[in-house]
Amino acid sequence: MMNQAILVLLVEDEPMLLINAQDALEDGGFDIIDASSGDEAIRILGSDGENIVGLITDVRLGFGASGWDVARKARELKPALPVVYMTAESPEDWAGYGVPKSILVQKLVAPSQLVTTISTLLNEAGFSL
Repeated sequence: MMNQAILVLLVEDEPMLLINAQDALEDGGFDIIDASSGDEAIRILGSDGENIVGLITDVRLGFGASGWDVARKARELKPALPVVYMTAESPEDWAGYGVPKSILVQKLVAPSQLVTTISTLLNEAGFSL
């Protein structure tokens, strides 16, 4: 019997950071859909949102939707969706813009820490890993 796919949406506009995070998460047993912009991530949520069990997003994504916007849209679709924010800036905005029961990690986060963080949130949400 096959294990249920653990599909996580990873949103990062820096190609090397995206590749490093994706490799670590795949090594940790996750299936990844990646997006390099907030607008692309919101489109993915609209088409594949029912299959996505977690979101990891950079906060600052250049033009278009921010990571804050992506997480709010994700939570409209799935109110309990685990969300991990990544930022190189100060975390003060998280209180005002972040969705409840999310975690913010500072860049450059160790890839293994990303795996641990999203796993913790998924466990808290009752998703068996």
